[in-house]
Amino acid sequence: MNLRVDVSGWMFSPDCDDEQGLEFARLLASAQDGGATVAECLQVASRIVEGDKASWHREWRRLAEASADRAEQALADGSRVTAASNWLRAINYYLASIHLFDTSDRRCPMVIEAMRKCAASYLRHAPAGGEIISIPWIEGRTLQAYLLQPAESRSASPMVICVGEPGHRKEEYLFKLARHAGERGLALLALDLWGEGSEDCGAEVIAHPEITTIFSRVLDHLSERNDIDLSRIAVLADGWGSSFVARGIAAEPRIAAAACDGGLWDFHQRRFLARRAAGRGMDVYPDVFVSRVARNIECPLLITLGERGWLKAEQAEEFVDRMRSDGRDVTLRLFTSAETASEQGHSDNPTLANEFIFDWLSARLGQILAACQASARH
Repeated sequence: MNLRVDVSGWMFSPDCDDEQGLEFARLLASAQDGGATVAECLQVASRIVEGDKASWHREWRRLAEASADRAEQALADGSRVTAASNWLRAINYYLASIHLFDTSDRRCPMVIEAMRKCAASYLRHAPAGGEIISIPWIEGRTLQAYLLQPAESRSASPMVICVGEPGHRKEEYLFKLARHAGERGLALLALDLWGEGSEDCGAEVIAHPEITTIFSRVLDHLSERNDIDLSRIAVLADGWGSSFVARGIAAEPRIAAAACDGGLWDFHQRRFLARRAAGRGMDVYPDVFVSRVARNIECPLLITLGERGWLKAEQAEEFVDRMRSDGRDVTLRLFTSAETASEQGHSDNPTLANEFIFDWLSARLGQILAACQASARH
């Protein structure tokens, strides 16, 4: 497979399928956080036949299996750090191998099982120990999550709950986000919507009336532990496929800080419909632009946006101005093309965006601790 380089980064040759090109760019970007190595990605790309999904699956899966085998050998040799690194890369390569396929494809179940086995091995041998937890949610569906504590934890830890939008899998947060949390003394709970033992993450799950109760169920479950500081729980939404994370935050007052769209997608839809109505001569009331979701979010909120993403910066600025005028604590961070992290979902440089996001979350949770300590002294 031929590659070329231009100002926007590594790409496949011009006639390559766009979906493959975007996924390859994601893999290269993930190398910064340990999700891949550039040399391995380039080598695999050279063996893939363009337009041939079977060769795409075969080559990434072969690399994933090699990384998993390398991890097991490193563990047997007593090299836990090397084993952990290879499990993380294997997870990412397994994800890439099925990226082009629906979950109903016969190749997916075995790959997903192998990927989850790597994740379980990584959690067992993580520096501070990790665990897989099951959280009751709705009838017939139990949420599964990965919990990682910071290495230097000596008391109840503040936590960031990362939940992916539809289609995202919690396994990717082990290499994408866990390092950022751990280095700042934050526990990480990685959560997705696939459910325990389920490969159903369709529209019926997103449209379920209990979708907004996810964080309430998670916090209820965490309240039974003594190693998590329930007064310092933050939420990070990964991906912008819907606003269900913002709706869940709006319904749960125990969340102390959040990085998500905050109802911006809802605002965008309402704004579009209002303009269409006005164009047809229909009355438009002033509050039609105000997101119902945003009005109910009480915690400090961070919204990050890439300049080259699907949403224009001026729309986000208008949304934030409206929230601030209503007394909301909102921070907007726009990543420009000049600094990278400017694509949709910051896919061109997730490391840069995540550094800012986790610094912001850590600072906000730290302010809560400082306020509690000051109150105790008086």
